[in-house]
Amino acid sequence: MDDRLMTIKQLATYLNVNERTVLKLVQDGLLPGVKVGNQWRFRRAMIDTWLDDQMLGITPRYVEPPGAAEPRRLLTLASCFEPNHVLPELAARSKLSVVVELAAHAEQLGLVREATWFVGALVQRENVMPSAMENGLAFMHTLRRNPQQVTRPFMILGRSKQGVDFDALDGKPTHLFFVLGLKYDELHLPWLSKLVQMLVQPEVVPALLAAEGGAQIYQRLADAERRLEPVVARQ
Repeated sequence: MDDRLMTIKQLATYLNVNERTVLKLVQDGLLPGVKVGNQWRFRRAMIDTWLDDQMLGITPRYVEPPGAAEPRRLLTLASCFEPNHVLPELAARSKLSVVVELAAHAEQLGLVREATWFVGALVQRENVMPSAMENGLAFMHTLRRNPQQVTRPFMILGRSKQGVDFDALDGKPTHLFFVLGLKYDELHLPWLSKLVQMLVQPEVVPALLAAEGGAQIYQRLADAERRLEPVVARQ
């Protein structure tokens, strides 16, 4: 990947927006960049990762990713997530071991062709920009990274009641690790935006942490999805 630093003008061209938009986003802390003297510089890999998150709805949509197509369909939870996709208590106690444990589970279920590739792709993404957010949540994915390695679009969920240091934005431990295996051509849509909206409901995260076993975790996510449906329908 070309990882040269870009200026505001170059990034504006890349994103197909005006320079004022880029400047406002970076000054507001919404776009990853670094100020060198009195000039802003942007690393291509971080911008592409930021666009990935925007495409999926992890972060609010400010610009359209280059060449983005309109979403074709919005998947339901059941289309890519099953009760056996849940690991109700991760053994892992470090960032890397969380990734390894979740990747191994995805391989065991036949969702990825090999765990080694999946670990590498997730770690590569983490090295560019950590996926952990506030409220004890992390959303990992491998968008644009060898989608042929994914047998079908899926989500797996690992829970750590103790919590793991995952470089979260608020500096607190991460407890719920959502991992999406994406086939770019089949899942070019902001499905994760729906998941984020489900988890914003104040009772959902505590309910997931208190749930007993994978089946109950799955059911509580399904309940959260049903409560969201009338809201989504009105949009």
